[in-house]
Amino acid sequence: MPTPPLFSAEGVLFDLNAGSQKQLFQEISALLIKTQKLDAKGIACRDIVAAAVERERLGSTGVGNGVALPHARLDGIDHVTAVFVKLATPLDFDAVDDRDVDLVAFLLAPENAGGSHLRALAKVSRLLRRQEMRQRLRSAPNAEALYTILAESQDAKAA
Repeated sequence: MPTPPLFSAEGVLFDLNAGSQKQLFQEISALLIKTQKLDAKGIACRDIVAAAVERERLGSTGVGNGVALPHARLDGIDHVTAVFVKLATPLDFDAVDDRDVDLVAFLLAPENAGGSHLRALAKVSRLLRRQEMRQRLRSAPNAEALYTILAESQDAKAA
C-alpha cells in the first residue's frame, strides 16, 4: 500500500490567528480530528495538544527563519500525517534564532513510527530550509495556493 502524501488540501490553514502555541495546537488538533476522523479512533483534541505541548517541553521546535516543526506521536494513529499553517500574526516559538514563527508544519505520527516519523520530519525540514520555498509559501494568497506549492514539492520529491 503506498504511503499517503504528508500534506492534503484539507490539512492547510491559511492566515490562522492564534494567540499562543497552545491555541495553535488546539486549532491543528481540531483539523486533524476532522480530516483524519481520529475521533472514531478514540483520539480527542486534548490528546494531540497534550502530546505536542509535552514535545515542546523537551525543546523548542522553532527551527529558525520563521519556521516551526512541532510534532507528536500518539497511539491509534496509523500513518504520519501533517498540517501546514500560515499564521496571520507570527508567534513566539522560542526559536533557535529568536525569530517569531509564521510558517508551521505540524506532524502527527504513530507512537511506534520510528524511522517513518524521522524521515517525514527530515523531508519537511529540507523543504522549509530553502529560502525560495519559504518566500513562495509566505506570498501565497490563500490555502489552495499553499497546498499547490506543498503538493508540487511532494511530487518533485516522489519522482
